[in-house]
Amino acid sequence: MTPERLRLTRFALVVGIASALALAYHLGAFAAVSDPRGLSRTLLEMGGWGYLAFIVAYTTLQPFGVPGTVFIVAAPLIWPWQTAFALSMVGTMCASVVGFSFARFVARDWVSARIPARFRKYDEALERNAFRTVVLLRLIFWMPQVLHSFFGVSKVRFSTHFWGSLLGYLPPLFVVSYLGAEIFDAGGHLQPRALPILGALLAASLLSALLVRHFERRRRPAHASGPSR
Repeated sequence: MTPERLRLTRFALVVGIASALALAYHLGAFAAVSDPRGLSRTLLEMGGWGYLAFIVAYTTLQPFGVPGTVFIVAAPLIWPWQTAFALSMVGTMCASVVGFSFARFVARDWVSARIPARFRKYDEALERNAFRTVVLLRLIFWMPQVLHSFFGVSKVRFSTHFWGSLLGYLPPLFVVSYLGAEIFDAGGHLQPRALPILGALLAASLLSALLVRHFERRRRPAHASGPSR
């Protein structure tokens, strides 16, 4: 990317994010997302526009401090699980793209200095096999803002981050959307029967992560001993 295009990209991102945050504040989105019950009531009152409001609020607020769990917990309490799953996937991916782009194009140096060491240890894995590492980290950590930033300041290509994140998000978001009413009550609090479900989700995520690492290790010797060109 040329310096001129980089400057234009930075300017567009800053203006877009600032405008969206100002609009969200004006509409009371910050207060609404303080708890899933308030968010549910606000979106239901908006009718069909609630779909768009959900995605816009998720996209602009989650990368800058609002937990993504607020949105994915609220969605299945408002809509049928199929709709909740689709909206959660779109919102989560949009928020990930915003967080990634902000770290890469707007505040790279500032963000890079604040990446925790627990993520820095994955730099080498990203260089060896970026796609599998993105999938693995999304399966384990889901959508924390710091992970968006880590990918943004890394050498991971945008397309690799996008598709790897999409694949890593699918299992946990599907489970939360499909079993949302079994896991959370109307106020967004855990139901007593939620612990076995969450335990199974954690076990499934860890098993998926182990399988990814297993196949990665099996493929590595084959590539290392392959014929040179």
